[in-house]
Amino acid sequence: MLWVVATLLAATAQVFRNSLQARLSEKVGTLGGTQVRFVYGVPFAVLFLLLLLVATGAGLPEIPIEALGWATLGAVSQIAATFLMLVTMRRAGFGLAYIYIKTEPVTVGLLGLALIGDRLPALGWVAVVIVTLGVIIASIRPGDAGRLISERASIFAGIGGGALFGLSAIAFRGAIQAIPEADYFLRAITILAVSLSIQSAILLVWFAFRNREAFFGPLREWRLSVTAGFLGALASAGWFVGFSLTAAANVRTLALIEMPLVALVSRWMHGTWARPTEWAGYVLITLGVGLLLFAEAA
Repeated sequence: MLWVVATLLAATAQVFRNSLQARLSEKVGTLGGTQVRFVYGVPFAVLFLLLLLVATGAGLPEIPIEALGWATLGAVSQIAATFLMLVTMRRAGFGLAYIYIKTEPVTVGLLGLALIGDRLPALGWVAVVIVTLGVIIASIRPGDAGRLISERASIFAGIGGGALFGLSAIAFRGAIQAIPEADYFLRAITILAVSLSIQSAILLVWFAFRNREAFFGPLREWRLSVTAGFLGALASAGWFVGFSLTAAANVRTLALIEMPLVALVSRWMHGTWARPTEWAGYVLITLGVGLLLFAEAA
């Protein structure tokens, strides 16, 4: 059950990274803030890998072509998913975008079965459905119910983004599994460094030709950028370790426990209280996560 610890660490780091990225986006724009998780995360991912190699005395594992192929698919899918997420947020707002994107656990379960043979137990599928319903109930705002199913462009972009996030999770798990003769932790961190390097290379080329200001903007806010990069790399390390130990659908479903945690933190820090429907959704998420853990432990 070490995957539970890794996933909770990843979800916590991601909450703080998202907060920093939001602050950064206000200063340098959405594109500038978004690329920080990739470009500024690479040095930390490489550092994690070097420290692991030194601490264990192991050598860098062989990275076969199959692993590189999966890692590249995951890297490209995640960038495309991030783009669609931003499009959805711009069209429909954050709340509806979050609902569409967080259909991801269902997609992850289906793609995991189809592409790499990951099979969830029956209770695991029930947990995925319960958690997804909890996300919908917690995220929807008064008056948004009609828009949830009427804005076709947002539906396709949002669910497409969620599907691509799901595909990236499956691809990263496939890349980790494709590395032979290394322990789970080393395989996970190796693929993390490789994937972030691929993503950064793609983005640097794109920014060089299309939007140099979005690249140089975070340099002026380097303290925020470096911190966000570190938290992004730490979160990704947790996700990848989780992917190395269990089905990606388990990891991405458990990750949604961040929603009630964020609500509690918001209450503590800002005194804001969630609406009754939000708490109903949070209860469903918590119950679904509990059922997921029971199914995996059984």
